[in-house]
Amino acid sequence: MIHPSAMRCVFLVLCTVVASCSTVSGSGRTQVNFYSAADDARIGQQAWTEVLSDPLVLKQGPKVERVQRIGNRIVAAARRLHPEIAENFQWEFAVLDDPDQINAFALPGGKFAVYTGMLNFTEGDDDMLAAVLGHEAAHVTSRHGTERLTQVTITRVGLDATNVFVLGDLDPGDRELVLQAIGAGTNVGVLLPFSRSHECEADVLGLMIAADAGYRPQAALRLWERMGARGSVGAPEFISTHPSYQTRIQLLDDAMAPAQRLYDSREALGDLPSRMGG
Repeated sequence: MIHPSAMRCVFLVLCTVVASCSTVSGSGRTQVNFYSAADDARIGQQAWTEVLSDPLVLKQGPKVERVQRIGNRIVAAARRLHPEIAENFQWEFAVLDDPDQINAFALPGGKFAVYTGMLNFTEGDDDMLAAVLGHEAAHVTSRHGTERLTQVTITRVGLDATNVFVLGDLDPGDRELVLQAIGAGTNVGVLLPFSRSHECEADVLGLMIAADAGYRPQAALRLWERMGARGSVGAPEFISTHPSYQTRIQLLDDAMAPAQRLYDSREALGDLPSRMGG
């Protein structure tokens, strides 16, 4: 028999979840997020202060100028496509001088950074770098960071409630084993796929952002084909926080037609970035 306190706890959680439902701009997916856009900005700014204190942050130079130039176009496109979200944020960029890191990351509230390893990897191809920045901008406009925090919170509350109200009569050792099994199942069944769904969503929405910014959408395919060609062997997709390269390439290929139409619309307006660094 379920404990009455457990029922009240579940009811309160369900009420909170329902009240926190919203729709992701661009995809239409229903999102549960306990945080507001103002919370995104606050959380991101706190983490951003730490990022900027890193001695690897480049203050000036052609690499910084390249990221700022492309990034500004990406932000303008994000504001056109997702104004109800993007206009809430003060967008900022940083370049971290680590040639071994082929990576970039986004923080809630429009803060993101690119490692010089990624700049080298894109080899001066602005369209390819725009695909990276568009992907990161999509994480921001989709509010994936605080949605992830919300998912972790819900999972933790569920495990705590299970421990107190469902497993309370078990021997402590048996209870610990059950909780470990539930935790592992939750991680593989909920948290990891949730992260992969974020990556897929950011791939497609980021493709649209980069295309609307005037960068050739086919560059996203080149980016992931090149990533896959590096031949690194990772974990199987079902226990990875990221989709496989093959999954991402297929997803982007399926979304290429509408992205091309966005790019063509910018071209018709004469609003394409100069291929000579403009």
